[in-house]
Amino acid sequence: MGISVALYSHDSVGLGHARRNRALAWALANSLPKLTGEEVTGMLIAGHPDAPQDSLPEGWDWLLLPGFSRTAGGYAARNIGMSVQDLADMRSGVIASALDAFAPDLFIADRHAFGVDSELKPALSQLRQNHGTATVLGLRDVLDTPAAVRGEWETIGGAAEVAAHYDALWVYGDRAVYDPTATGEIPADLAELTRFTGLLSRGRPEDEGAPLQTPYILTSVGGGSDGVDVLLAAAGAEVPAGHRHIIVTGPQMPAADVARVREAAAANPCSAPVTGAEGAARPGIEVRRAVGNLPALLTHAAATVCMGGYNSTAEVLATDTPALVVPRASRRAEQPRRAAALAAADAVDTVPMAEVCPAVVGHWLTDAVTRRVDRAHLDLDGLAHIGPLAAEVVRSCRTRHRAARAVLSGEAAALPTRSIDSSLEAQNAC
Repeated sequence: MGISVALYSHDSVGLGHARRNRALAWALANSLPKLTGEEVTGMLIAGHPDAPQDSLPEGWDWLLLPGFSRTAGGYAARNIGMSVQDLADMRSGVIASALDAFAPDLFIADRHAFGVDSELKPALSQLRQNHGTATVLGLRDVLDTPAAVRGEWETIGGAAEVAAHYDALWVYGDRAVYDPTATGEIPADLAELTRFTGLLSRGRPEDEGAPLQTPYILTSVGGGSDGVDVLLAAAGAEVPAGHRHIIVTGPQMPAADVARVREAAAANPCSAPVTGAEGAARPGIEVRRAVGNLPALLTHAAATVCMGGYNSTAEVLATDTPALVVPRASRRAEQPRRAAALAAADAVDTVPMAEVCPAVVGHWLTDAVTRRVDRAHLDLDGLAHIGPLAAEVVRSCRTRHRAARAVLSGEAAALPTRSIDSSLEAQNAC
């Protein structure tokens, strides 16, 4: 007997949703066998073509959907010439069919309870009714302004509709740093289902990447679709003596914006390596489209400049590297609110997008490379907490499903329990 897990992300912009689910996949693959005595297999459902480039644990695979993109008017098909509704209907059918065949014990959706245009609803209904699947809605620490989020909950049917389809809500954050239940971003009616995991920082999966000679500073903007202003400021900033500056545009930055960043870096007097009597005094500036093993690069960087997305900050917080966070100011208030909360917790420095410029970045770098940051006061072990939470919700839903089947079939005796129940009981007794 084994445990099967499915994770969904809609992935219209950026790679944050899929990367967060990938981190959960590795955590569950490593922890659930020890907790339950059962092997684990899984599937990640994603909607961006770059998602499958990241490795998965043995026994796991990707299901890649045709994608959506964000436009000024809302969602649109990324490549296929279909209407939003037709694409959502097609994706919904693919998801429902795949999950019905896979019959996971645990299903986790990232951020959007019902996906794009409610594409998840048919699958959620059949998972709970036909397979007894434990269903979890995973949420970032910060969603948006309370007013904006309230409207989003109302659009999908409110707290009651979410509770009818999900057994638990996991908030991937440190409640002491930011509490979306206190701000009203999570409705009070969902409080009983809500559990705070801690930030998904420590224990993130690392892929192989070429080691870099230190010291260096690192600027990165996630997928890169909206990070050009940050990179232009970083590319023009003075580089501290003896440090290389590595600038990562991300795979989704438009080619025209990448060219602008390269031009700004080339125009910077710090861009050309200079060798003095005692060796390289100015190793130069490198602009790269992507790098391998970003978590390791962050760990060894003398300082880093990034945006305020969940994954960018979560990876930074796992290190003691000084960080200047420049939150995105458009579309949502999520990133400015997160940056402000982390700055108040003495975890990062931050500057508004409207104020970022080469002089500001250069001044910050001069000081940052001389220090490190202690973040031990934050709960950064969310990935370690996920396993016990998952084991418990799976055990509870298996018990509920067995009881329901027994009632329907008229059986008086309880069905035999699976190994996860006895394993958890033994663990709880220790």
